[in-house]
Amino acid sequence: MGKKLFIKTYGCQMNVYDSARMADLLAPLGYGLTEDQSDADMVILNTCHIREKAADKTFSELGRLRAQRHERQQAGKDTIIAVAGCVAQAEGAEIMRRVPDIDIVLGPQTYHRLPEMVARATRARAQKLMQPSAFGGERKFGAGILDTDFPPESKFDFLPETTTEGSTAFLAIQEGCDKFCTFCVVPYTRGAEFSRPVAQIAAEARHLVARGAREITLLGQNVNAYHGEGPDGATWSLARLVRYLADEVPDLLRIRYTTSHPRDMDDALIAAHGELPQLMPFLHLPVQSGSDRILAEMNRQHTADHFRRIVDRLRKARPDLALSSDFIVGFPGESDADHRATLRLIEEIGFAQSFSFKYSARPGTPAAMLEKQVPVAVMDARLQEMQALLESQLMAFNRATVGKRVPVLFERAGKRPGQLTGKSPWLQPVHANLSADCLGREIEIEITELGHYSLGGQPTDHQPAAGHAVFDQPERAIA
Repeated sequence: MGKKLFIKTYGCQMNVYDSARMADLLAPLGYGLTEDQSDADMVILNTCHIREKAADKTFSELGRLRAQRHERQQAGKDTIIAVAGCVAQAEGAEIMRRVPDIDIVLGPQTYHRLPEMVARATRARAQKLMQPSAFGGERKFGAGILDTDFPPESKFDFLPETTTEGSTAFLAIQEGCDKFCTFCVVPYTRGAEFSRPVAQIAAEARHLVARGAREITLLGQNVNAYHGEGPDGATWSLARLVRYLADEVPDLLRIRYTTSHPRDMDDALIAAHGELPQLMPFLHLPVQSGSDRILAEMNRQHTADHFRRIVDRLRKARPDLALSSDFIVGFPGESDADHRATLRLIEEIGFAQSFSFKYSARPGTPAAMLEKQVPVAVMDARLQEMQALLESQLMAFNRATVGKRVPVLFERAGKRPGQLTGKSPWLQPVHANLSADCLGREIEIEITELGHYSLGGQPTDHQPAAGHAVFDQPERAIA
């Protein structure tokens, strides 16, 4: 019988991609994915260090996992426990100190070495369990594997072909960050910016499409800073890569990319949004604040007006473009005036989706050492005000879609019998009553229902030919 692998993924889409690739790497060792953590032969926590108390949550989860492992051992079974991702990178030594019986701690740049680590951990645990314990229960021997190096080789050169199937897929093209925003740990946990070669990306995209993908999201910490080697030996930009994939990967209906930085939105990429039907009219472009003073303290390297001009150019190139963004509330020294400047920016631009968070100090970042930390109660009040505004914009955007005809790529079965769920070009969840053979197809849907965060509708009589997208974008509305 095969072994069971459970992966708990926190954080960004890059972590989702990394988790899928770790599963691919362990498949030849006999590991198949399970949704039952309590009965897994190996558990990986793929962690994120962005959110508040990320390390504390990891240690809490490790406590539960160790208790589960002890219960399995009473039944003659065992569990390998691993911590991966950015908490592992930033807190690896501390994890090993506080949890001496953990088996593997590995950073984001070393998971291509995971099969070797698992083989070593399996041998070590077998030897350990054969030895009687004078204290009863589980022996503690502190022989775990710690690998949080930044190796000279690229992990992407050692990954097998993905076994993932489905109509949508993630594809990592860039990793790391050279921006050094003062609140962010990514440059320290993911390293310097690195871009994969175009040929490698195109080969993976073709493989994903052959396995059923019709939409691919290109991933990177600063994805629009992509600068990979092209087939001609020249350095290619993201715009040139997207055009190449649109032209050279048949049956790839949709292309998205995330996450972007305003500083790297160049003319060629903006033009691509207006010229490529495969490039979806939805862009996640984090701004973080509408106050120039706070943006400077954050080392964002752009101003609020610079962001406004980028949005104006994008909407001129692609009038049906919808935007998403990130906002941090309560950055050290943020005043009421700074907060109001951010609210004005939100009101002026209008966002179809957004993510907003209270500032939380990340150890080792410059902002953590700044004075004038904003009181939690003030942050709470500001966040509620901001989220109410953002929520009203989301609902207004979705409300404007009712009565429109939009192409929906259906991805999975819905919650009700006979229902499928998919995404509009603007990343809105859409439900419709369709047969299972419509999975993986883009179907024109007339939107008739407005849910809290999703839409419902029925297929129209007219359906576009394969590969053709009909964009009937709702007018941008701000409540």
